[in-house]
Amino acid sequence: MKISRILHAGYVFESGGTQILFDPIVENPFSRNCHAFPDVRFDLDQVRQLTPDAIFISHFHDDHCSFDSLHLLPRTTPLYLYCLFDELFAMLRELGFSNVQSLAIDQPVHVGGFEIIARRALDDEVDSMFHIRAEGLNVLNVVDAWIDPQTLEQLKAYAPWDMVLWPFQTMREVDVIAPSRAWRDEAAPGLATACAPALVSERSAQLPATPAVALPDEWPEQLQALAPRYVVPSSCQFVQEPWSWYNHAMFPITYRQFAQEVGAWLPHAQVVRLNPSVAFELTAQALIPVAPLPWVLPVGDQDVDFEFDPAITPPPTADIARRFAALTAEQMALVQAFCERGLLQKYEEMELPDDSYFIEPRIWQLTVYDHDGAGQSFRYRIHGDSIEHDCIEASRIDSDGGEGDSTESDRIEADRIEAASIVPDDAQLQGWSTEIPAAKLYAGLALGESLTSMYVRIAGAPADADIADDPLIRCLFNDAFGAYQAAQLRRLKETT
Repeated sequence: MKISRILHAGYVFESGGTQILFDPIVENPFSRNCHAFPDVRFDLDQVRQLTPDAIFISHFHDDHCSFDSLHLLPRTTPLYLYCLFDELFAMLRELGFSNVQSLAIDQPVHVGGFEIIARRALDDEVDSMFHIRAEGLNVLNVVDAWIDPQTLEQLKAYAPWDMVLWPFQTMREVDVIAPSRAWRDEAAPGLATACAPALVSERSAQLPATPAVALPDEWPEQLQALAPRYVVPSSCQFVQEPWSWYNHAMFPITYRQFAQEVGAWLPHAQVVRLNPSVAFELTAQALIPVAPLPWVLPVGDQDVDFEFDPAITPPPTADIARRFAALTAEQMALVQAFCERGLLQKYEEMELPDDSYFIEPRIWQLTVYDHDGAGQSFRYRIHGDSIEHDCIEASRIDSDGGEGDSTESDRIEADRIEAASIVPDDAQLQGWSTEIPAAKLYAGLALGESLTSMYVRIAGAPADADIADDPLIRCLFNDAFGAYQAAQLRRLKETT
């Protein structure tokens, strides 16, 4: 069985003349703002010549199901997708795929000599895993899921596994959105992280620059139960833009640490790093290097590693906003209309959970920064499902601080002052504030950009509040299934 890495969670499996693609991504950057790490290019002319026997997609997230990649492949290719939403199947057919099939948990699919079985993930409303069988070998592709305890018992029956593709990175997405709250939460000793998304500290000076971050507690038991011969650190082959502070705050696990700790848990296993294009022949006796994928072209050093720094100081949102190109007048009008009217309409259309922070009367402030770093603030009065404008700032907030001018303590204090500034006379109404670059708000509205790369910043959220209750986040992402693929489909249809 030949196993080749495309990029991220993308693989090519081959056996007996049969070729299957899993979660193929042939874009860099992908998902609008995921830059391949290590760097890579693709020979798209060669990609267009591929004739795979099947494509399998683990779930609907845009870093696994991207129409910009899929449209390069033959439309007659059978495409198997795990997804609970009919809309994505309809969009794939509209893209031109004539044989789109829904994957059912534990139901085998046979393609040539392969047997592919979708296995239940912990979040089975979104994710799935792949059990891949051929030539008497068993490979488990966990994709970027977490393993359900009952599924683990099911998978133990196949131990020892020949290979496990294991998602090794625990992304700290929540904490780059609300960094000052993460700093408060980690101020108490002993709050080491264990699962994703976990807390990232803004603490600084007294911590080492590259601390050891605990791997999730359940991983040793799970990997030992699977007893694989080979473990591949999988998924998460990306970083954000080269200038982004996220690159040192969101990715706490290194390849080096993963190999060392897994080696200690599984002394008889081998941890094998598969960079983009790298390929191996897996047999019952060995793992043999073979020729790489010719259409995946590595660029520069491939043995790069993540550099996590819990002491990093988040730059002001105004400085981040300066990194993006100016919106057109039409695009800026869409952003303005959303803040003045669309957000209110969308908010009142949604049903607020009974335990939401905003079930009580609150004041919430949204500040949108343009490409010059100037911000406009919108203040809203919220009570349960009701929302109204409290104030729209007539003049913009001008930021004249250069990037890097703020110290960490300055930023934390600025967050505190900003949050305090929105508290009205009635302290019962205190809320929190949210910032976002205008370019990213437009991308969320029109292009389906994901929250991970939008540089949303929340200040003043209490420790016991769920930041998913943030009105902007809810209005952009509640019931927004398939927005990224829908935007891709519109663009592809306009250009063909």
